[in-house]
Amino acid sequence: MKHLLSLRDLSADEIRNLLERALEMKAHPGRYSGALRGKALAMIFEKPSLRTRVSFDVGIHQLGGYSVNLTPVEINLGKRESVRDVARNLGRMVQGIMVRTFAHSIAEEMALHAGVPVINGLTDFSHPCQGLADYMTVLEVKGGLKGVKVAYVGDGNNVAHSLIYGGASLGVHFTIATPAGYEPNPQVVEWGRAKAKETGGRVEVLRDAAAAVRAADVVYTDVWASMGQESEAAERRRIFAPYRVDEALFGEAAPDAVFMHCLPAHRGEEVTDAVIDSPRSVVYQQAENRVHGQKAVMLELMG
Repeated sequence: MKHLLSLRDLSADEIRNLLERALEMKAHPGRYSGALRGKALAMIFEKPSLRTRVSFDVGIHQLGGYSVNLTPVEINLGKRESVRDVARNLGRMVQGIMVRTFAHSIAEEMALHAGVPVINGLTDFSHPCQGLADYMTVLEVKGGLKGVKVAYVGDGNNVAHSLIYGGASLGVHFTIATPAGYEPNPQVVEWGRAKAKETGGRVEVLRDAAAAVRAADVVYTDVWASMGQESEAAERRRIFAPYRVDEALFGEAAPDAVFMHCLPAHRGEEVTDAVIDSPRSVVYQQAENRVHGQKAVMLELMG
């Protein structure tokens, strides 16, 4: 494991090892307080962030290292300076790079030229750190992953891709309900189904939200319009209205099902207050686990 660009790139054992390490680091943080002492993580943000910024910043400091925050004002990737040159410069100065950007190809190019580990903090195609935190949370609340039914309701976006990649490798039964034209990338679905056959998992794409959620152990949703899709927001609200996770839809899930959301949430759109604020919502546990999952990644790559 040289980089973390997509969960597809990791074997099932590598994912499980990261999850186990993350749980250990969460339980015993003091044991790792100097693990990356003196090491620097460059954090490139072309998209704004709350959880990614704070979780990486806090995480690297808890491991004894430090972060360097870089915004578009300072580097303006591919415009002020080529991605290749930015990568090569940073590779001479820091021990790891986290990039949160638009095109997945930017993260790939960064990894190709940096000479140090590159971590995908989010691209339009993939959000592997979120996927790790999500499956860490499922592991905590359900005690295992194989055979767990995860129902994702909404847009087939970067988070859905990462959940498919990770879930298929881990034997999760993953179902997404989404309107026509908003499905996950078909190549992601094809890969997920092939991998799931090897692991005992499942990847299904449905139109009917209630059918997807029925008897699910986990109900997951995300915003209907991601960053960069603001011009589509009104149309998406109309199209996705039947996919709102309200009490009635959540009631189709198993009695002990939990609700998950990668945040930020648009309350009243993809989820109601009654669901996200219910005792069965684990969204803040999920958000906290970004710190621990990413600490495991940084230790693996930069240690």
